[in-house]
Amino acid sequence: MEQERTRALSEVLDQLEASAHGESIAIEEVITTLGRKSFASLMLVFSLISTSPASAIPGITATVAGIVFILVVQMIIGRKCVWLPDFITRRHMSTARLCSGVAWLRKPVQFVEKFLKERLTFLFHRPWLWLPLILILGLTLFMPFMEVIPTSGSVASAVIALFAAGLLTRDGALVVASLLVLLAVPVAVWYFGFSS
Repeated sequence: MEQERTRALSEVLDQLEASAHGESIAIEEVITTLGRKSFASLMLVFSLISTSPASAIPGITATVAGIVFILVVQMIIGRKCVWLPDFITRRHMSTARLCSGVAWLRKPVQFVEKFLKERLTFLFHRPWLWLPLILILGLTLFMPFMEVIPTSGSVASAVIALFAAGLLTRDGALVVASLLVLLAVPVAVWYFGFSS
């Protein structure tokens, strides 16, 4: 069981890559492929897309922020199945860019998986889980404004990806790491966006 969990991140990439066909893929297809109960998988996929070279696409950071915001709200209220509005699910992503992003993510994901295991699992139960969820929720509200500040959107997306990976693999240490990186986001935004 533990071995399956440590491979969970690669398996999500496998599923995403397998779903790619034609010139573009609709977000609805991604949701269907990963499953409507897979909040962590969907959060991981979209945040990784925004962390990868695909983040160069104008508006991708804001779109990912909107998707993650909706997912987190549903997790907080205890919804069992994912719901996203039609104007999001009808959006398409370039299959070529998606596959390029997945390929770019393979090595870092495989490296991280070597260190993952179930630990600090109490963090995945209420009320403990609410703290990172609320912090991630707050982060998504600022992400659309990060479009104009180079790298800041990728840093924010990396925080969400770390949290989602921890949630998916039941590795509480990774959740703690995501919160520590979250504390560095304001510093990164200030340094890259406003320092002279």
